[in-house]
Amino acid sequence: MSDVYLYDAIRTGRGKAKAGGGLAHRTPLQLLSTLLADLGRRHDLPSGAIADLVIGAATQTGAQGGNLARTAAILAGWHRTPGMMLNRFCASGIDAINTAAARTRLGTDGLVVAGGVESVSHAPMYSDHGPLFEDPDIAVRAGSVAMGIAADLIATMEGFDRAELDAFGARSQQRAHGAWQAGRFAADVVDVPGLDGEVFATDEAIRAHATADSLAQLEPAFAKLGASGQDDLVRRHHPEIGEIRHLHTVGTSPTLVDAAAITLIGSARAGAEYGLRPRARIVSAASVAVDPVVMLTGGQEAVERALEQAGLHPDEIAVFEFAESFAATCLKFQRDLTIDDDRFNPNGGTIAMGHAFGATGAILAANCVGELERRGERYGVIAVSGAAGLGSATVLERSA
Repeated sequence: MSDVYLYDAIRTGRGKAKAGGGLAHRTPLQLLSTLLADLGRRHDLPSGAIADLVIGAATQTGAQGGNLARTAAILAGWHRTPGMMLNRFCASGIDAINTAAARTRLGTDGLVVAGGVESVSHAPMYSDHGPLFEDPDIAVRAGSVAMGIAADLIATMEGFDRAELDAFGARSQQRAHGAWQAGRFAADVVDVPGLDGEVFATDEAIRAHATADSLAQLEPAFAKLGASGQDDLVRRHHPEIGEIRHLHTVGTSPTLVDAAAITLIGSARAGAEYGLRPRARIVSAASVAVDPVVMLTGGQEAVERALEQAGLHPDEIAVFEFAESFAATCLKFQRDLTIDDDRFNPNGGTIAMGHAFGATGAILAANCVGELERRGERYGVIAVSGAAGLGSATVLERSA
């Protein structure tokens, strides 16, 4: 089986998922189509170059329904590109990349565009009415608690205190602001036409002036939800759990945003055929499932498995881009794998810049490859924890 390479990674900015948000007026199809057009121009790709388009989205209904990938391929003029959607909840974007890599490695495809899109403004959370979230009996049997409850559960089980969580939240904001000020995302972010002729190309959710002290003033976000029956549901599945300390706030939780992101994945032969320069090699990948109640440890376990497959130790990884599914999961990840701050989300994360479920995986890929290139380092890892205990990860090696 041949090596698989990442040739490019681009994205839109991330707009607040609310009325007046920077991308709320753009449909998910428009966001995806904007990226496909830009990718084609960047690399002068003919219409028949792309063997498939693999797109992840967590809520596939309404404006995100009807095999959005195939629709986007047709509108891009890629009439012979099939297009498929997948759903691994928050890990969908990474799984799109891993699916494309697996097919390329088997020799079935040459070039594949893989990534994701999520417009919470057009397809709100739970608007697909899935039984895991809407059927009370299924929710109880499966232990389907809100992700914020799971985050507070992890903080409780791992012994993290409120000050530690707030410090991490402030760090994410400050790093993200610094990265934008330094222009570190400029090459990745594609202009999207905004209202009144202006262009949107930023991550508008960043709170540049946030500090640990200012975050300490915020009220716990999930205490009322826990008291409404969610804490009891946790204890139904884990009787050993006593009182759950509700410590996460909006300042230590990921912000909901609208965005799209794609990568260009392919074999060495396909890259040579179209004059492409590889930016990274896809070394290994893993998808896992963990306890659906504790839930948010899936990304960490996926990283551990992907590193084992690659024969690598965490100390050999220069950059970890880990979706900030609440502060406690990040603190646990860093502590358990002994990862210093310099290597963990060095340019901030989804707490600051926002989490666009399906798009996040490909955004992390763009961040990781860009940072490896800036540092001149070899290995990086991207990972996401998702609902129902899912997690996915990919190990990348920078190309010379």
